[in-house]
Amino acid sequence: MSVEANGRIADHDIDPAFLHRWSPRAFTGEPIAQDVLMSLFEAARWAPSAFNLQPWRFVYARRGTEDFERLLSALIEYNQIWVRGASALAFVISDRFRRKEGAEPQPLYSHSFDAGAAWAYLALQARHLGWAAHGMSGFDPARAYEVVGAPEADYRVEAAIAIGRPADKETLPEPYRSREVPSGRAAAHTFVFEGRFRP
Repeated sequence: MSVEANGRIADHDIDPAFLHRWSPRAFTGEPIAQDVLMSLFEAARWAPSAFNLQPWRFVYARRGTEDFERLLSALIEYNQIWVRGASALAFVISDRFRRKEGAEPQPLYSHSFDAGAAWAYLALQARHLGWAAHGMSGFDPARAYEVVGAPEADYRVEAAIAIGRPADKETLPEPYRSREVPSGRAAAHTFVFEGRFRP
């Protein structure tokens, strides 16, 4: 049974929440309340992780603050232009190590995987509340480590996240405006293999 929502069609039966979530670039720029932001991070808190280590960390700032401008400076220029309209900007960071009191830290193989799960929970909660979260890899890694203050030897800056209330795409300049539509996805059969991987 297929499911349709937000101009997207799923080939298999899923909750429409997955189709409604997308990554807009047009935001109203309105202030976001602290309790709304914390609701997003609370959702991230409940993501699954290896050994329940919860290796994700978030550094955020709200629009109109010096912290926002500092975090914004780590983004590539293409992203800085539209992210200026977001209500908040965050970076998701993962701890590279499994840490146990009284023992040497051990490399944590799944740290990025687990942080990705936390980001997905955050994005779904944002959509649930009528907001949107747009994750991006378009930033300068060296500058990102500097602005968030995380030591690169211990942590990995995974992605930046723009958070805001969606606005009409007409508020965007080109080339962003014409790209402001929920994107499609490759069919599941192209990346799911029974028994053995096939290139």
